[in-house]
Amino acid sequence: MQLIRGLNRWPDATDTVITVGNFDGVHLGHQAIFDALQEASKAHSLPSTVISFEPLPHEYFTAAQAPLRLQGLRDKTLSIGSNGVDRLLLLQFDETLATMSAEDFIAKLLVEKLKARHMIIGDDFRFGHKRSGTFELLKEAGSRLGYSVEQSPTRELDGIRISSTRIRHFLSEGELDAAAALLGRPYRISGRVVHGEKVGRQLGFPTANVALGAHRPPLRGVFAVWATDNESGQRFAAVANLGERPTVGGRKLLLEVHALDQSVHWYGHHLAIDFVAQLRREQRFDSLDELKAQIGRDADAARELMGRR
Repeated sequence: MQLIRGLNRWPDATDTVITVGNFDGVHLGHQAIFDALQEASKAHSLPSTVISFEPLPHEYFTAAQAPLRLQGLRDKTLSIGSNGVDRLLLLQFDETLATMSAEDFIAKLLVEKLKARHMIIGDDFRFGHKRSGTFELLKEAGSRLGYSVEQSPTRELDGIRISSTRIRHFLSEGELDAAAALLGRPYRISGRVVHGEKVGRQLGFPTANVALGAHRPPLRGVFAVWATDNESGQRFAAVANLGERPTVGGRKLLLEVHALDQSVHWYGHHLAIDFVAQLRREQRFDSLDELKAQIGRDADAARELMGRR
């Protein structure tokens, strides 16, 4: 998949079929849209393009009050690419886009600049200034501007609407199986392993510090996980802590991963962490000895659980 950052890098001569959205989490509903996009791409003999935004529109408008993202940008890009999409266009969501009328969004951006010939949108998609743009407006404009448009219906699983909001709720409650069902895969965070303060090593449980950057996932606690080294392809059963380490006075959100019964050297490598089950919430202990004993119990619980997976 080709990643295009900004309109100034768009290949002007190319017509395309498109879909537009936040696509946070790339869940089963998003994947259904991408499947329809691929079918339309073949039918029209045109490349498929996903258009998304950075920051996400609700982050631009509400800043710190915005819902936590399911995925960082790197994971989102990888997930979209795994669905066979030809191009991902990332648009900077700024004042220009925030104040653009729905009519200009269609005529000047989608048609004139991007040369969209067919569009597929989700049934909850809104666009343009004050979210005034609707499917009906897109369809009416298509008859004048020479493109076709179709709407992808809401997807449900066992009577539950598949949405990023619902997945975010399941993760915050530690319901990882429910979240995985709507995602179509285990919940994953990936990042490069960086040097930390070596606290885990001092306690007898050396950990890999997975860099989160600006990403703040919607879950906290101690988890049984699979850790995949993206350089070697090896997968390891592990226990992970995602939190601020209150016992040692931590203030920064960290993802720390301890491989079970393995001596590994991950520094500088990219790890993909698949969350299997929550073992407990993060908590503060009165001493490092109490913390060490609990980490031992966490490792035993993860070892038993992962042995059954």
